[in-house]
Amino acid sequence: MSKTPDASGKLSSEFELIARLSAGIRLSRRTILGAGDDCAIVSRPRGQTLFTIDSLVENVHFDLRWGTAQALGARALAVNLSDIAAMGGRPTACVVNLAVREGIAARTLERIYAGLRDAAREASTDIVGGNITRARELSITIAMLGEVGRAAMRRDTARPGDEIFVTGTLGDAALGWRILAGKLKARGNAKKDRATRKYLVERFLRPQARLYPGQRLAALKPAPAAIDVSDGFMQDLGHILERSGVGAEIDASRIPVSPAYRALMGGNLVHALTGGEDYELIFCARPGHSESELSRRLRVGVRRIGTIVRGKRVNLIGDSAPIIAGWDQLRSRG
Repeated sequence: MSKTPDASGKLSSEFELIARLSAGIRLSRRTILGAGDDCAIVSRPRGQTLFTIDSLVENVHFDLRWGTAQALGARALAVNLSDIAAMGGRPTACVVNLAVREGIAARTLERIYAGLRDAAREASTDIVGGNITRARELSITIAMLGEVGRAAMRRDTARPGDEIFVTGTLGDAALGWRILAGKLKARGNAKKDRATRKYLVERFLRPQARLYPGQRLAALKPAPAAIDVSDGFMQDLGHILERSGVGAEIDASRIPVSPAYRALMGGNLVHALTGGEDYELIFCARPGHSESELSRRLRVGVRRIGTIVRGKRVNLIGDSAPIIAGWDQLRSRG
């Protein structure tokens, strides 16, 4: 049995700590048996089952000094929720693995779990089990189940003539990370500096998965090709193009950026094109949908930014911003 630190710094058993972390978790009727046995038992979904897994690793994806432990827990769940959103699904259940390094107090883990619980409750998702183990770095790994009704959105269904859209704004999280890492400073008057910095940092620390927009998009006939922006717009769009065997023409002047982004970067779109972790949705729909109609339907701003074309190349028009691959999980950040 492994040992982990308790709130006072003393060692407690893994199972005692799991019991403490799981104590406040509420389960829906679809969960027949939650944490406590070798496996959880969940009821079978009515439609197709979605299954995803993702990790946040200390000094790769986060630094404990940058925000609260509660926000970190919520962010860990949002990463998985965004995968479900990109398929147009509803999250149902998840299990959580905490890899804990020395020096992490149990109260920090409890706060992480508090953020997980709140985010799971908001997303109507059950936390049905988990595991705790020792490691050199703190990490949070979540495996999540979801379900989708008539059709899931996929990356391999884009066709020439489809129009390319994106929700929300791009590049904010990339700038937020750079501010936290000391690589970028806000400029201008002090009050505007603080507001700009806060907005961008919050976009990095507290991303929102586009679950409702994803579900509404999946109801379109045919369901669009889609992906979430986790590694960067250009790289993630590239995944759709590769899987669908098509190319794209992108009007960079139509890439949506926030006033905070514009305040720092002006017309430089490099971080909007290549920065990751915004968790917005890129989707490719058949012609005939207006921005205003889609924005009303999805309850979030939507911008048409380009068109799917024949071939396998991306042609960036309307701006001189360079085409640079998005952040690769196996590369370090720059």
